[in-house]
Amino acid sequence: MDAAGLAEELREVGLAAGLAAVGTTRATSWSRARSVLEDGRSAGRHGGMAFTYRKPARSTEPQRVLRNAATLVVGAWPYAGAPPEAPAGSGRVNARVARYAAEDSYGMLREALGAIADCLRGHGHRAVVLADDNAVMDREAAWRAGIGFTGKNANLLLAGHGSWFVLGSVVTDAALPALQPPVANQCGTCRRCIDGCPTDAIVAPGVVDARRCLSWLLQRPGSFPVEFREALGDRIYGCDDCQEVCPPARREERRSPRGSDGNWVDALELLALDDDALLERCARWYIPQRDPAVLRRNLLVVIGNAGDPADPAVTDALRPYLDGPDELLAEHADWAAGRLEQRRRAEEDVVA
Repeated sequence: MDAAGLAEELREVGLAAGLAAVGTTRATSWSRARSVLEDGRSAGRHGGMAFTYRKPARSTEPQRVLRNAATLVVGAWPYAGAPPEAPAGSGRVNARVARYAAEDSYGMLREALGAIADCLRGHGHRAVVLADDNAVMDREAAWRAGIGFTGKNANLLLAGHGSWFVLGSVVTDAALPALQPPVANQCGTCRRCIDGCPTDAIVAPGVVDARRCLSWLLQRPGSFPVEFREALGDRIYGCDDCQEVCPPARREERRSPRGSDGNWVDALELLALDDDALLERCARWYIPQRDPAVLRRNLLVVIGNAGDPADPAVTDALRPYLDGPDELLAEHADWAAGRLEQRRRAEEDVVA
C-alpha cells in the first residue's frame, strides 16, 4: 500500500473507532509552539503548571518520543453533551464536574488511537500512542494536522463544532502525507469566551493566564486563592464556561445527547469519605501528589458557595475541619463557614 492509501486507511480506522476527526502532520520541530510556551513560562502565566510547560523543548519535538519518527496521526474524541439537571434532595450539595471528566474520555480516546496504532503495526511500522501526556503539545499537533483551529479561549475548535473534544496522537515512523491542511482561525470578531470567563483568565485572544484559570486552580496544590473562591461557585473539577458560551460549541451541544450523571457529585458525600475511598472515587482526576487534602480543600469551598446555609448537614460537615490539625483545611473550612453565614444573612434580607 502506498503512503496516501495508508493515511486514508488510518483515517477510516480512527473514525470507525469513534473519533470525530483524524489528521496527519510531519514529526518536525515546532519552533512557534516552543516560543509560545517559553514566553508564557517567562511571564509566569503557567501559574506553576508543569505539563507541557515543564520542558518546552521536549513537548515540541515529537521525535523525542520515537526514534526516527516521521508522522503524527492526530485524533479528536467527542464528549459534548449538556449536563442533566442537578439532582434534588436535602442533605446534598451538588458539585459540578467538567464535561470531559464526567466520563473516561481519555480512556476512550486511547482505545481509538490504539486501533490506529495497531493498524500501523500491522503494516510493519512502529507506533506510540499519546493521550493526556506532556510528551507532545496536543493542541499544536491537532492544528498542524488540520483538525481545527485555536480559538480565542486557547482551545482547539473543530470548524462548526466547537471544542468539546479531547486530543491525542499516534507517533509513527511511517512517512505519511497530510490528510488536510491547517485550518484558518474562524472566530472573527466574536469574544464571548473572553467576556464569559468568570475570572478574566483569557488575557488576550488565545492566551490564558493559568494563575486566574479555575480549571488549573482546582488542580494546583496549596491554598485556593481567596479572590477567586466565590467565582468558583459549585465547580469541583474543571470549568467549561469559555466553551459553553462559544457559538459553534453551543450548536454542537444541541446536536449531542445529554451528559451523564457523572457531571454532578455530592460534595457532602465525598467530604465524608476516608482518604483512600476519596481518592478511589476520583481516580480519573488529576490530583497533585495524589493528596486528598487538595480535594477536601476544593470541596470545602464548594460547600461554602453552594450549600444550604439552613441545612444542619452542611454546617455539620465543616466541624471536623474547623478545629482540625490540618491548617490548610481549617482555613478553608473557616472561609466556608463565613461564606454560608454571609449567604444566610443575604437571604434573610431578601425575605425581609
